[in-house]
Amino acid sequence: MILLRIANQRAIIDRRTLADDIAAIADMHGDKARPLIVDALREALNAGRGELEKRLTAHPSHGTECAQSHAFLIDQIVRLIHDHVVTRVYPSRNRSTGERIALIAVGGYGRGEMAPHSDVDIAFVTPHKPTSWCEQVIEATLYFLWDLGLKVGHSSRSLDELVRQAKGDLTIRTALLEGRYVWGDRAIHEQAQRRFWDDVAAGTEREFVAEKLAERNARHKRQGDSRYVVEPNVKEGKGCLRDLHTLYWIGKYIHKVRDPSELVKVGLLSTNEYRAFRRAENFFWAVRCHLHAITRRPEDRLTFDLQREVASRMKFSDRPGKSGVERFMRLFFLHARQVGSLTGVFLAQLDEQWAAQRLGFFAKLRARRRAGRTIGAFAIVADKVAAQGDDFFARDPVRLIELFHVADREGLEIHAETTRQAHRDAGLIDAAVRRDPRANAMFMDILTSRRDPETVLRWMSEAGVFGRFIPDFGRVVAQMQFDMYHHYTVDEHTIRAIGLLAQIEKGADGEAHSLAIEVVAEIASRRVLYVSVMLHDIAKGRSGDHSVLGADIAMKLCPRLGMSPAETEMVAWLVRWHLLMSATAFKRDLTDAKTIADFAGQVQSAERLRLLLLLTIVDIRAVGPGVWNSWKRQLLGDLYVHTHEVLRLGHKQFGRVERIAAKKRAVAALLQERDALIGTVGRQLLDAYWIAESEDIIAMNLQQLDIALDEPLSVEARYYPARGATLVTVTAADHPGLFYRIAGGIHLAGGNIIDARIHTTRNGVALDNFLVQDPLGRPLMEDNQIARLKTAIADAMANKVKLAPQLAARPLARTRAEAFEIHPIVIFDHKASDRFTVIEIGALDRPALLSRLARALFEARLIVHSAHIATYGERAVDTFYVTDVLGSKVSGDQRLRTIERRLIEAAEGTTAKVAA
Repeated sequence: MILLRIANQRAIIDRRTLADDIAAIADMHGDKARPLIVDALREALNAGRGELEKRLTAHPSHGTECAQSHAFLIDQIVRLIHDHVVTRVYPSRNRSTGERIALIAVGGYGRGEMAPHSDVDIAFVTPHKPTSWCEQVIEATLYFLWDLGLKVGHSSRSLDELVRQAKGDLTIRTALLEGRYVWGDRAIHEQAQRRFWDDVAAGTEREFVAEKLAERNARHKRQGDSRYVVEPNVKEGKGCLRDLHTLYWIGKYIHKVRDPSELVKVGLLSTNEYRAFRRAENFFWAVRCHLHAITRRPEDRLTFDLQREVASRMKFSDRPGKSGVERFMRLFFLHARQVGSLTGVFLAQLDEQWAAQRLGFFAKLRARRRAGRTIGAFAIVADKVAAQGDDFFARDPVRLIELFHVADREGLEIHAETTRQAHRDAGLIDAAVRRDPRANAMFMDILTSRRDPETVLRWMSEAGVFGRFIPDFGRVVAQMQFDMYHHYTVDEHTIRAIGLLAQIEKGADGEAHSLAIEVVAEIASRRVLYVSVMLHDIAKGRSGDHSVLGADIAMKLCPRLGMSPAETEMVAWLVRWHLLMSATAFKRDLTDAKTIADFAGQVQSAERLRLLLLLTIVDIRAVGPGVWNSWKRQLLGDLYVHTHEVLRLGHKQFGRVERIAAKKRAVAALLQERDALIGTVGRQLLDAYWIAESEDIIAMNLQQLDIALDEPLSVEARYYPARGATLVTVTAADHPGLFYRIAGGIHLAGGNIIDARIHTTRNGVALDNFLVQDPLGRPLMEDNQIARLKTAIADAMANKVKLAPQLAARPLARTRAEAFEIHPIVIFDHKASDRFTVIEIGALDRPALLSRLARALFEARLIVHSAHIATYGERAVDTFYVTDVLGSKVSGDQRLRTIERRLIEAAEGTTAKVAA
């Protein structure tokens, strides 16, 4: 690695002056000098770090310079320690040939790059088995480094051991690959270098590359296997520093390059690609150095709380529609994306170099014959689509779209050099190309392909062609949202959603998408569906409602893509209302007829409903792992089925009496010989209960009511696979505050309520059903979990525990939420239901939030009839269907303001001090 010339080195550390100081201390204090020397070295180290932190603050984007300056500082400290040890601690006037040591920096330190708190990796190399003098020197040197608080990774080996171990261990081989002479016997270092290349590396190039790529893939999997994780690791993450290092290691191992710039000479990178390599490396080093400086430890994970601070230190300010932290993270992901492109081109180029070396005479002859094959204007080289000539795209820029069209249609990959050309020439796509009917038709073929649109669109995006052809898509490339809900950038989310839609069309993952697979076969226009998925988040990052702005974009773009006025209107409607179905399913009571009627009135047609369902499913699934679950699938399915019934048969057929009768027949079939319970216990249940609950839950409730007829309290809990949750049913004499006590008990047992149905029988018995998961969205299934749940509820109901203090003391499951500032909001909706006032509270997800809100409603003398809980990362949205104590809707401005104040205080946690 060719290091930068570091400016004003003596301001960082003056080795000569410090060496004189150490000598003077040693002469003055003799055997008692060691602690004083350690103090002098520590003071110099801290002063050097302080100087480098000042430089980083003054030039916050000079990452490579900062990293190399820290390596320089450690070099001087190591040299001073070594000189002191061999001169004064263990002097040896007549050293034998074996009493020689080379101090070789390895790993990142060997590369000459270190973050402020990186490990110091040193190899102590001796010509033969270490003598006692060598061991003493090594031990003394290490103790000095440890006393300075440095974390040292060290090894002590002879030259023969070094070679033998490097042959069998990839980690050692990689470390030695970057070995750099620091101090000591230079001849040993030179000999180690010769033997490494002659005895270790020679003939193992392919093995090394294969192992390095396997190591990279395993690392990616550990880090989430995406460049777009919301809290990336700047060192180990996909598209980050380690991926750049891997390219350099491979290039160095094969071609013996001394610096990444030489990757251009050996044909693995172009000049522009090398510049992109350097820009990314510099940026990531800046981020890593800031992380270490802020935390005062070797922190490489860019967590939410640190993202704000690093963005501020690197001078990213807020802009309309984008916060400073979102602008900073967008640049982070753009660099990660660029590293991914560089990796692809680099490996493809390397593969071609090796392929050329492998070919014999007859193989070369066959390759020349195959090279004569063409598809349209494109050549087929090594079974890959290739451009013919350097000016190929300049002669007809529409070929930039046709390239991906041919690749998709023929099922072929694109030649590395052609990918490089496409990236270089993407700027040729101008307004004329965007208006070209042939270009738009080919783009629509790619987008709606029945093969693998996700892969081809990602190729287009990484080449810069997608964003040039659809400029509005270019604006969301690498656009992140600063929250815990969205796992990917907008462009990655969109491309993944398109891929998921293609998988649903193929019938993949039938268990998770049975309804979607059935519905997708019934839609009238695939083009409308795929374009709406592409455009649903196209306006994110702008000032205003992205759904409204996205619909405006759709109205302008769709005609250009060759869509009819009817198709254009449908796409615009879907983009405008793409959040409607999830908001209704997750935040409203689907057993309330008005919820279904209002939703059906907005959707208006069965085709819209089918398209909206599919768009909603892929939108949620593409948010990230763990977001989609059986509970959400069930809610969306229920909303679809009920709405489809209304749209198909009309409101008159959506009869209450008919629905209850059908429900009772279904329950009777489940109860079999115990179906008489419907006419005995079931007579106490109101019509609203029969409509609200599913057949299987009713069957379980009836049996529990029958058993618990004379009991003051009955608590049942069981795994409920239909919803991927634990069903908790509580029966007790109804009284005010019952709901908040049950909710508090569930939370104390480690449960998260995801839905609640609150009922009262004709004889005054409360019958409440809760669906419960753990904080990670998993059901409580173990016997001890079920027992703890039932005990906690019983104790809360019996007033054996003080709920408020205990709930406040429980830690927040998602501690990362503390990095976000969310002001609570309370919305009253008197039109969503004919019988109830709907209260929706949006707030930061806090410990026992639902229980606190329920207590506030109780204190406001409101009766909760159902509760619906949705969580979006750090944000919780809890919806309650309530009445006053007389069963009427809540009214009166003053009363509503008082309720709002109580709920906001509860959401902020300011009422936690109140005893239960």
